[in-house]
Amino acid sequence: MINYNGKRFSPVSNTENGEVDAETVFHYKQQGNVLSCDYSGNTILQGHLIGLVSDDGEIDMRYHQVNTQGILMTGTCQSTPEILPDGRIRLHESWQWTSGDGSKGSSVLEEV
Repeated sequence: MINYNGKRFSPVSNTENGEVDAETVFHYKQQGNVLSCDYSGNTILQGHLIGLVSDDGEIDMRYHQVNTQGILMTGTCQSTPEILPDGRIRLHESWQWTSGDGSKGSSVLEEV
């Protein structure tokens, strides 16, 4: 199992219906297979996620965030890790809003 505890990630790509970008920083914490995260930056005032990490490092998570328009947004996300040649982790994410328009999207985050 990959241990994400203490790692920081930032998006390198995101679909247009997403709210995070390269200025958003995710601070991961992990205890056992339980993952949590605080994040903020650019259009996100404050966000949190909680998830479960599988034996192969995949993350099943739920998130909620408040954007700069004062809107509370929620969603689900599945992340699949890739270990880069320099040892950093890249996360390939498939997500869906459970608020707003309910649309789906994808993003890629890399360890910073």
